[in-house]
Amino acid sequence: MKILVTGGAGYIGSHTCVELLKAGFTPVLFDNLSNANLGVLPRLEKITGHKPIFVQGDVRDREAVLSCLRTFDCEAVIHFAGLKAVGESFEKPLAYYDTNVVGTLRVLEAMHEAQVQHIIFSSSATVYGAPHFLPFTEQHPRAPYSPYGRNKMMAEDLINDFCHTTPQTDAALLRYFNPVGAHESGLIGEDPRGIPNNLMPFIAQVAMGRQPFLNVWGNDYETPDGTGVRDYIHVVDLAKGHVCALQKLIEAHKSLTLNLGTGQGTSVLDLVHAFEKASGHVVPYQVGPRRQGDIAAYYANATAARIQIGWTAEKGIAQMCADSWRWQSQNPNGYETTQA
Repeated sequence: MKILVTGGAGYIGSHTCVELLKAGFTPVLFDNLSNANLGVLPRLEKITGHKPIFVQGDVRDREAVLSCLRTFDCEAVIHFAGLKAVGESFEKPLAYYDTNVVGTLRVLEAMHEAQVQHIIFSSSATVYGAPHFLPFTEQHPRAPYSPYGRNKMMAEDLINDFCHTTPQTDAALLRYFNPVGAHESGLIGEDPRGIPNNLMPFIAQVAMGRQPFLNVWGNDYETPDGTGVRDYIHVVDLAKGHVCALQKLIEAHKSLTLNLGTGQGTSVLDLVHAFEKASGHVVPYQVGPRRQGDIAAYYANATAARIQIGWTAEKGIAQMCADSWRWQSQNPNGYETTQA
């Protein structure tokens, strides 16, 4: 079975392609390379023994998506493609709505015309907003505080409306918490362009000496050490969650909305100290003011994923840091190196 993977050359997409191949599926990578690098393709081949099927295209181009679905006779879509930085979404809201909402609409239109019945959607815990209770369950009210979070909520609603009016179609809406880590081979990992927006790659670059220090945005939250607490999930565990969700859709033809997280909260300073231990390098930091939109703590209740699709996160913070460090130290300039 061939699976269209939008954003397939990106961080989460590439790791999911590895797990799809291991499970007997054939991923078709569709990516405009705005936040990805063709250098991932030979590395995927080295890991899996399969040359990836790659099509360069943009999800906002309905005809390009439709052509890809038909050319390769894809039977499902895993939709990762999108802009993903919360802070940047406040600065460029129109770009975020265009890519994340309009792009999702175009994918659904192409699926409808090609009669593709299954979609796995890369959603986010940011749809919940400030917590009324913790850990978040899937029943927590959605009240996103950023344009990015509102994009994800609107895309969820688009997909749900599509499925309600197209009974043969089903969807898995997967609400991620904080993906980190890298493949154990060190061949693929997170390769942000410019200054990283996410904490783990920034810490890794500080440890490498590419950044002078880490900014810790706020140390006066109501958390054990005053810094923000998040639920970090290993990207390989996350990728396996997509495969479990896809298998369930194929088997049961019933839509799902699930949290994918560990259920454990880790503070910024906890992550810094764990990375120092994994890398053997000091990670200097300085404390700055709180950032717009940040909240003190959030973490998942992932019980529903365990019950409904048989998935549980297995890798802890030490493994996440060790794998991130292996990727960063072996590839100090990301995919610009020639390791593959």
